[in-house]
Amino acid sequence: MKSFLKVIQLHKNESALIKSAVKNNREAQHVLYELHAPKMLSVCRYYIKDIQHAEEAMLNGFFKVFSNLSSYRAEGSFEGWIRRIMVRESISFLRQKKQVEFPVEEVDFKNNYSDHINTDIEVAQLQQLIDALPEGYKMVFVMYAIEGYKHHEIAGMLGITEGTSKSQLFKARKMLQERLQELDKKTSYGIK
Repeated sequence: MKSFLKVIQLHKNESALIKSAVKNNREAQHVLYELHAPKMLSVCRYYIKDIQHAEEAMLNGFFKVFSNLSSYRAEGSFEGWIRRIMVRESISFLRQKKQVEFPVEEVDFKNNYSDHINTDIEVAQLQQLIDALPEGYKMVFVMYAIEGYKHHEIAGMLGITEGTSKSQLFKARKMLQERLQELDKKTSYGIK
């Protein structure tokens, strides 16, 4: 425990930790892992419903982080760089498990969803609603609405067309809106 505290004192900023970790300093790698693991687990969890599988994807992602750490160029935040690796690792995990489908069907974008939902929803409930989406909808929704990717970026990462990305997002939002309205009705009537 003493050496762990020593590492924190020696490496007060992240760039020094990164430089040490590139040189295979295990203590520096451990500190970087401890700093970023909680957030990265939640990133993987957005995509992967089962927490144990999300942890597996995160650990595989950190293996890639430390294997490719020398390629990090500090041209953006380190956390953002790790986050992109975790998103790709989560997508790869789902593809490997054959859990992702992108059904292609015509969508009428004119039937817009409503932004007027009067429900006080907790984060855990929202995560459950997102988890209940079909995997393709969920993946595109999380990448667009939570991670901030553009449709052309999503299309490139998932190997789909931009139109499919837009369609999946539209259907995900519509499904979420319907489920939020159901929750709102249940809350209004005192049903849990």
